[in-house]
Amino acid sequence: MKFWKKPVIYAVIFGVVLMGCNTYALLDTFVIFHAMAASTDSSSTASGSSSETSDTETGKITQTDTSYEDDNISISINTYEAYDTTYYVADVELASAEYLKTALAQNLFGTNVTETTSEQAEDHNAILAINGDYYGANKSGYVIKNGTVYRSSQRSDSEYDDLVIYEDGSFGIINETEVSAEELVEDGVTQLFAFGPTLVENGEVAVSQNAEVGKAMASNPRTAIGIIDDCHYILVVADGRSSESEGLSLYELAQIMQTYGCETAYNLDGGGSSTMYFNGEVVNNPSTNGHSFSEREVSDIVYIGYE
Repeated sequence: MKFWKKPVIYAVIFGVVLMGCNTYALLDTFVIFHAMAASTDSSSTASGSSSETSDTETGKITQTDTSYEDDNISISINTYEAYDTTYYVADVELASAEYLKTALAQNLFGTNVTETTSEQAEDHNAILAINGDYYGANKSGYVIKNGTVYRSSQRSDSEYDDLVIYEDGSFGIINETEVSAEELVEDGVTQLFAFGPTLVENGEVAVSQNAEVGKAMASNPRTAIGIIDDCHYILVVADGRSSESEGLSLYELAQIMQTYGCETAYNLDGGGSSTMYFNGEVVNNPSTNGHSFSEREVSDIVYIGYE
């Protein structure tokens, strides 16, 4: 038997090492748990904002399976059918933007730190919650939650703009190449979402009919947030990838957000992540493959509540 020649041996070794590196890179991105401290500027908060629980009394609470109302928060949930898709609309009016909050899975910042939307919502006694932008799937891109800067490195893909929410509850669209995370907080930004794209801007649909996120399918479960007026928001979650609900394109989602009068609307993480939670229950039917229905664990949520 002839022994392998050195070039062949080197090629085999190189192939094994390359496969190992690729496997580790995938595990490091999607599986390996990395909890991290906030950036050195994480103590920066927007002027007048606070992460502490408000002492404001809720007043009388009126609640049904599809609505909630107290002195500060009004929410109504409706289910609709369009484009062969079932979608859920939460119409939210707040006395103050302090009741629009975000939360991190396990109350930790880091990659692959995840919990379901409902688990995070329950941890914070949320009245209403949807999945956020799944910041933990990326190693770059601004992360600002409740006025705190957790990551200030610009995301490598500047194709999409970010949605920012100011302490007065108003929305803005920014590009990370044009402003630092710390400057945003100094300007009063309390929340930032880096997914996209922007669906509606200045009341007009901002995506083309064939727009899509990366290589995703045209029809998907979707999650979006929009603003109509001062502290008046629309949160939409659409089911998809099943025989009962096909899913929406970005353009269809943008049309829906515009129909509700949104001046600005933004696409959040979708697919199997798309989840709406209200009054202790998951409202929609989250699904990754359309065959089984269960929540995907995500890194963050947007919620309405007092804690």
